[in-house]
Amino acid sequence: MFLIGNVAINNRVLAAPLAGVTDKAFRIIARSCGCGMTFTEMISDMGLVYDQERTRRMADLINEERPIAVQIFGSEVEPMIKGAKIIETMGASIIDINMGCPTPKIIKNGEGSALMLDIEKSRTIIREVVKAVKVPVTIKMRKGWDDDHITCIDLAGAAEQEGASAVTLHPRTRMQFFSGQADWDMIKEMKKHVNIPVIGNGDIWTAQDALHMLDYTGCDAVMIGRAAMGNPFIFRETVELVENGRKIEPPTTEERISMAIKHLDLACLYKGELVAVREMRKHFSWYIKGMSGAAKIRQDINQATTRRELITIIKRIHTGSKAIFEF
Repeated sequence: MFLIGNVAINNRVLAAPLAGVTDKAFRIIARSCGCGMTFTEMISDMGLVYDQERTRRMADLINEERPIAVQIFGSEVEPMIKGAKIIETMGASIIDINMGCPTPKIIKNGEGSALMLDIEKSRTIIREVVKAVKVPVTIKMRKGWDDDHITCIDLAGAAEQEGASAVTLHPRTRMQFFSGQADWDMIKEMKKHVNIPVIGNGDIWTAQDALHMLDYTGCDAVMIGRAAMGNPFIFRETVELVENGRKIEPPTTEERISMAIKHLDLACLYKGELVAVREMRKHFSWYIKGMSGAAKIRQDINQATTRRELITIIKRIHTGSKAIFEF
């Protein structure tokens, strides 16, 4: 267990916010696999202020386990304050400010990792959001903009000074996107400069990677992102290794297919079958990655339009017990 502000988290294994991935269905699946805390997809401050329907759906936390963090993004103080207050009333345990997203459509508005080029502006946003809400505020950042603008240590220091309760570092620059190798030495360096919790993120593909990051950098918790796509079992494996020192077996094919169907059913519950099936195609392709016969059915998955079709297709990859495949 560790603390972010006054929020107690059961273990040191967190699920990263991932646009287009970490919706309610995914978050419930992640928690069922032992994840200590989940984060929403990043949510626009302006979408909250203008009460956009899509934004409301993304911020729906009803019937989810706590604690849960909601990540918001923006570049101006007043909308960020208003957005944070709205999220607080919706039941967020923690408000996370995105200062690391590298995508062009985000940075062109001065949001995400673009804020790492203006530490004073970032400092003001953090200070005013912290003052505006009662729940803890955290910051997710990258190493910097490029190799000539490595600003994460300065930003983390500013965040601590302005009352942030924790910082998460993905130690790649904005210009790297996801190329190259995450610089874990920078996580280690950040731990020396701030007294609030530092959460490490980047290049955690296995439970052993997570344990190595914790040991090597001294970070307070790890955040798993892309490795959990189609593999929520990584949370179970990582919690067992990190918290209990026990290595457990990876999931069987039957477990992976069963989990994919459970994920689909949750998505149908929260989004309706039409939307859920379209969005779950990519998840099904991730769930079957590496299985014998996966390549042959991926095209069929991408053309499926109903829940029944998706389940019928995935049944073709393996003839497991009848109970797993009932629908």
